[in-house]
Amino acid sequence: MAVKNEGEPFTRIDVHEAKEMIDAGGVQVIDSREMHEHADGHVPGSLNISHMATLTRAGDLAKDKPILFICKSGQRSAVAAEFAASLGLTELFNVEGGHDDWAAAGYPMEQ
Repeated sequence: MAVKNEGEPFTRIDVHEAKEMIDAGGVQVIDSREMHEHADGHVPGSLNISHMATLTRAGDLAKDKPILFICKSGQRSAVAAEFAASLGLTELFNVEGGHDDWAAAGYPMEQ
């Protein structure tokens, strides 16, 4: 299901692929939603950096491992991935369907 569309600097993955990558380890998960949304429940271990803060928090982004961006549905995380690409990062993944699909799949959430 992983798809890298021409012209996009990131790969689109579904929540099942994201879960596999997270379980395998060695990835950073960025929750691109607002702080109050993150507090309501998020992918375990994810770092909350709202999509519009991606550039100003560049120092918090992993330089040595793949980064998975997730938001509510996949729109803001795609923007965050674009911003990360503009910083020269290359192993970028957007989780299509976001937390909505993550929760629907029954995957764990933490508060």
